[in-house]
Amino acid sequence: MSSTRRGGPRSPLAPPASFLWTRRVVLTFLTVFALLPVYVMISSSLKPLQDVSGKFQWIPTDLTIRPYFDIWDTVPLARYFVNSLIVAGSATVLSVVIAVFSAYAVSRYRFRGKRVFTVTVLSTQMFPGILFLLPLFLIFVNIGNTTGIALYGSRGGLILTYLTFSLPFSIWMLIGYFDSIPRDLDEAAMVDGCGAFGALLRVVVPAATPGIVAVCVYAFMTAWGEVLFASVMTNDATRTLAVGLQGYATQNDVYWNQVMAASLVVSVPVVAGFLLLQRYLVAGLTAGAVK
Repeated sequence: MSSTRRGGPRSPLAPPASFLWTRRVVLTFLTVFALLPVYVMISSSLKPLQDVSGKFQWIPTDLTIRPYFDIWDTVPLARYFVNSLIVAGSATVLSVVIAVFSAYAVSRYRFRGKRVFTVTVLSTQMFPGILFLLPLFLIFVNIGNTTGIALYGSRGGLILTYLTFSLPFSIWMLIGYFDSIPRDLDEAAMVDGCGAFGALLRVVVPAATPGIVAVCVYAFMTAWGEVLFASVMTNDATRTLAVGLQGYATQNDVYWNQVMAASLVVSVPVVAGFLLLQRYLVAGLTAGAVK
């Protein structure tokens, strides 16, 4: 009883005080290191341009919210925002739908070439994205010249591009999550009158909600912040936010306060979605990784 009271002898399994203080110092340092860029972005976005262009001031003396209004006039940010939402949202929906059916088939059925398929899907993640830039560009241009379907410079072409990046990892991740769901649930649903498709939609998909949410977040973030392919595969009408931020840099000057303000505005959908879906995301990533 005395060991549980305040001031009693320390438990032999308790870490030493020096370790606790070291952990606190390290965590504090990492927290400051992670939040420092956020503070620089926020403080710079609230400064006049002349205060941002010169020597950086850690404590702003003149604050203004004017940059948050100017960002919509300096470049067509609203159009870029709509393009990013359409491209990222469409790529996410297609990736999730295709990954759910593909992963369910691999997890529940045996067929010839199953192992080759799963290894091939995973092996696509070994290659850097820049390796596919020129081949995709040539494919889109040749398809446009041959069939008249404009993929280069269109939202559809960019959606297909992002789908090729997010789909393999999404399939592999959902395979692991579906494997962790007992097959007895499928069999019970089929006994009650559901077919394979009904069992998938009514039983397996609700049980795999955390994994599906994790795939949604991954696919959306992959498309939302991508710069390389968006800078090559788009034009002025289909440009996305990640590329549109370059419009705040001119030949004579860079509107740093507007860049920081626009960067914060661009980050809001991703941060808000992550905070709302955090518990599903952690559960989905953990289950898929463990499996």
